[in-house]
This record gives sequence, C-alpha cells and structure tokens, in this order.
Amino acid sequence: MRNSLVLLDGLFAFLRFVGERGLKNVEKKTFVTLEQLSEITKTYPTPFHLYDEKGIRENAKRLQEAFSWNQGFREYFAVKATPNPFLLQILREYGCGADCSSMTELMMSEASGFHGEEIMFSSNDTPMEEFQYAHKLGAIINLDDITHIACLEEAIGEIPETISCRYNPGGLFKISNDIMDNPGDAKYGMTTEQLFEAFRILKDKGAKRFGIHAFLASNTVTNEYYPMLAKVLFEVAVKLKEETGADIRFINLSGGIGIPYRPDQEPNDIRVIGEGVRQVYEEVLVPAGLGDVALYTELGRFMMGPYGCLVTKAIHEKHTHKEYVGVDACAVNLMRPAMYGAYHHITVMGKEQQPCDHKYDVVGSLCENNDKFAIDRMLPEIEKGDLLVIHDTGAHGFSMGYNYNGKLKSAELLLKEDGSVQMIRRAETAKDYFATFDFCDMLKEYE
Repeated sequence: MRNSLVLLDGLFAFLRFVGERGLKNVEKKTFVTLEQLSEITKTYPTPFHLYDEKGIRENAKRLQEAFSWNQGFREYFAVKATPNPFLLQILREYGCGADCSSMTELMMSEASGFHGEEIMFSSNDTPMEEFQYAHKLGAIINLDDITHIACLEEAIGEIPETISCRYNPGGLFKISNDIMDNPGDAKYGMTTEQLFEAFRILKDKGAKRFGIHAFLASNTVTNEYYPMLAKVLFEVAVKLKEETGADIRFINLSGGIGIPYRPDQEPNDIRVIGEGVRQVYEEVLVPAGLGDVALYTELGRFMMGPYGCLVTKAIHEKHTHKEYVGVDACAVNLMRPAMYGAYHHITVMGKEQQPCDHKYDVVGSLCENNDKFAIDRMLPEIEKGDLLVIHDTGAHGFSMGYNYNGKLKSAELLLKEDGSVQMIRRAETAKDYFATFDFCDMLKEYE
C-alpha cells in the first residue's frame, strides 16, 4: 500500500511538472525590448520589419572565421532573401558578395557597391536581357541548364572566360538515413551527364575558368548537411577535371544552412560546419591537386533570418468557433505561414513571463483564410494594443510580400548597435500602389 502511495505521489508530481511546463512560455529571446518598441512606435506605426545590426555583424564575422582556412572563400549573400541596400552594404564590409537572380537584384547590388565578380548571377528560365546586364556588370554567370549555353552566347555574343554551372544529381538527398530533400523534383540544375557535356562545350567555346554550384536541400538544421553536400560536389569536381580537363577555380556550396524557427530546436554551429567541410576538402580535393579551389556560399536565411522580426499590434479579438486575435500585419508582410504553413514564434511583449494558457489563431485582415500567423497557438492572454514580435523574419519575410487586397507593404527599420533606429525602407503609400496607372488620369487624385 505504501509503495502504491509513493508511486501515486510521484505520478502526480510528474503530471504537475508537465502541466506547469505546458503553461509556461517556451520563449525565444527578442533582440529588442518593450521599452524600445514603445519609443519606436511613436515615430513608426506598426506593422514594420525590424533588423538587428549587432546580430547581423556578429554572424557575418562567425561565418568568415569558420571558413577562414579557405583562402578564396566568399559568401555571396542571397539578395532574394532580404533585398535592402542598407543591409547589403553592411555585409559587404565583411567581404561578402551578392547572389542575384533577377535584373532588379543586379541593379540593387550594383547600387550597393558590388562590382564584377563580387556578383554571382544564378537564375533559371532566364530572359536574354538579364544575361546581358549580368555580363555588363562583370558578374559570374551560373548557368542553370545546358540549353542556356546557346542562349547566353546569343545574348552577349560570346562565352565568358569565367563561367559556372548548376548541378542537380537527382534522386533523394539523405543524411544519416534521413531524407533531407528531393532534388529529383526540383526544376533547377543539370544532370550529371549534362554537366560534363556542358563543361566540354563551354571549354570549346573559350571558357577558361570553371565553377560548380548545387543546392540540394533547404533550411537544414543539422551540422551534417554542408559537409555531405561538399563531398558530393568535391568528388564531381575531381571527375570533371580528370575527364574534361577543365580548370576548376571555385565550388559554390550555395544555401541550405537553416535556422531554428522553433524555440526547442538547436541552431547550427557554423564553426563545426566549417571544420566538417575542411576535413572533406583535405580528403577529396587536396590529393587530386585541387587544393587551391575557392569555396563560395549563398546563405540568405542563415545570414539574416534570426536578425529580423515583424512587429505588429493586436487590434481586434473575435470569439466564435475559435478564439482569434487580429493584428495590423497580414500575409502581405509575412507570407511564409500562409504559403508553407511555416512556424514563426510569437512573443507578446511585456508578457514573456506569463503562462501560455490561452489558445489563439493570430490572423491578419486579408480575404484569405490562410492569412494566419499562428493556428491554435498557446500564448499569454492578448489584449488590444499589445505589441507582438513575430520572430525570424529577417530572410524571406519582407521580400516575399505582395499587394493582395490592395494592402501596402510596411517599412523596414534597422536597430543600430548604439540603440538608435534608422529607417531603411519607408512604408508604401497609395501613390506607390497606383503608380503603374500614371499613364492615365483616372487615379490622379490619389497620387
């Protein structure tokens, strides 16, 4: 009997522990305080995207240190992730280049101070004029398909002496028996056979310096991904050298290093990743006489994701079949949850220590039922006027925005290292929205 009571006491204690943890806020730290936000919102109304200058700079330093063993290393920041010239200029201070995939990204990179081979142009289904502009800037062109060789030659009248090709080995990409992604379903890159043939054709047409590029998995939160990808590309590089005689100058590991969107996820350790790549480099490339090959990366999400957030205000509540909190942001400001069902952590500012004992759908105002930042999310009680921070929007946040329902995109602000705030993009206005009708007078009064 006594033993049974002891067991019951233990069970009840465990259940209390679990229950308490269920009510506690499993929190991610914000890089901004409620006091700071209260001051910021006096000048800049919500919603807005806010970026952490200190975090961006420290992370850029960590990446450079992790790959400092490779003499030619360069991070080509994926402009698509966060296309803002103020942020691009910060990264350029740390030796970063710019990875572009469109005409406007090329223009922005040029305006931000990037020149020549500091720009990588990686596109697919590429218009002729974009090849022409990339070539004019002296950018390294990364060909997505073997048929683009002829397109490029037609567009610019020659084949550049430095050229890169995107590789897609197909099938499934696995790490430790876990399927990371399915490159075989991706529209990007050349098959193995096409890659070798492309190198031969390009060499015959005058190319002298070659690069290889591949993107096999997205947003991986594991230190194994990059070393495994590196091994695949390094082994291919050795075979390309042996079979085509191509002078391989660089290998672009592309992106794919992810961030922990959920608070219980362990972040990638870039130093461990860099060391893992170094070991494979010395194992595969050095013995093959390729010990001087430069390594490139294209880390959009890893470089910026955690260092941006969407700040929004609770403006409505609704009690029907579910409990809803309406905020002044919507999928126009952050599309990922609506588009992918992606998780973004939410902090109710000033209530970080309060129990998460209320279940909400946190929603925007679009006429789409998927315009939800959170579904059945346990949060502290939210009241009208509360400021909410939606975490990890520094990459693929603002940049994926659109204008459905005539909603206007928000401002972007930079929280400087000294605590001051700089506007780095103003909020859109109705004039911006109607600007494409400037050929007529119908909307002139709204300009």
